[in-house]
Amino acid sequence: MHHTRLSTRLISVLILGCLLLFSAIGADTPPANGHVNELGRVLILEYHLFEASESRWARSYDSFRRDLDNLYREGFYPVGVKDFVEGKIDLPSGKKPVILTFDDSSPGQMRYLKAAGGPRLDPDCAVGILWEFHRKHSDFPLKAIFFALPEAKQPHKLFGQPEFEKKKLNELVAMGFEIGNHTLWHADLAKYPGAAVQKQLALAQDAVGRLVPGYKFLALSLPMGDWPKEAALAIQGSHNGTEYHHKAIFLVSGGPAPSPFDLNCQFTRLPRIQVTGNELGRWLRYFDAHPDQVYVSDGDPARITVPGALLPRVATARFPALKISPY
Repeated sequence: MHHTRLSTRLISVLILGCLLLFSAIGADTPPANGHVNELGRVLILEYHLFEASESRWARSYDSFRRDLDNLYREGFYPVGVKDFVEGKIDLPSGKKPVILTFDDSSPGQMRYLKAAGGPRLDPDCAVGILWEFHRKHSDFPLKAIFFALPEAKQPHKLFGQPEFEKKKLNELVAMGFEIGNHTLWHADLAKYPGAAVQKQLALAQDAVGRLVPGYKFLALSLPMGDWPKEAALAIQGSHNGTEYHHKAIFLVSGGPAPSPFDLNCQFTRLPRIQVTGNELGRWLRYFDAHPDQVYVSDGDPARITVPGALLPRVATARFPALKISPY
């Protein structure tokens, strides 16, 4: 009988230990969706010009509206760059993150129409289309990043319309969008010495910081995708007392990005998909056919749910506070 009581206590201790272990990694709660996979890949979309007609570098306004319709239908919801690098992907269960990026600050991205009561947002510019889509679908977050050019030749100097530069940048931030570094005038950083690279990046931040007081860039989009000879200067540096530190750096191509929770994810080398022709449709069809490869949220931003076979790839040191829920 003594041995029986001892065995019973030992079994109880072992069961309790297992329960505590599974609770710690979140395995006690099964995933809400069989395809939930927060180590799946993420769409980062790259837009440039917005015009009435489609071209190599231009998305038509109607095509952009269709892009948003297709993303919404397929369950892709925008997340911010800050959310991504901080591992705060807060989406409903079953939804998939997409990062919308806009390079070169062209007028079609954000334009005002002059009216009797003051300037109003053009419903046919990218920001106007995003705003209207969010108004119709309030669950579709109003998030994107605009890589601006503070000293480019017009019409690319801060979206054109010089009289509205300050108003546009402040309205973007007030709406919840992010502004990113793209150098002063789209400088090819590979062609400049280190001091000039730092001047381009620091003065771009300084220019935007004067228009939006205190604003600091979190991300850089490399013009032409070219790195400076000293690659580290794309990440951080300084000029005349102005320091910059980019936690995310975006390339010009490369396909879908790794999950931020994946050991393979390099925040300073994030690939993108150029939205031209039917490239977006191609990737949406691909993930439809391969649902196990795309990032699908479990609905809990404090936990990541992953297939058990992928546990060795989880970047636990990068996000030590997160629960991990394998299945």
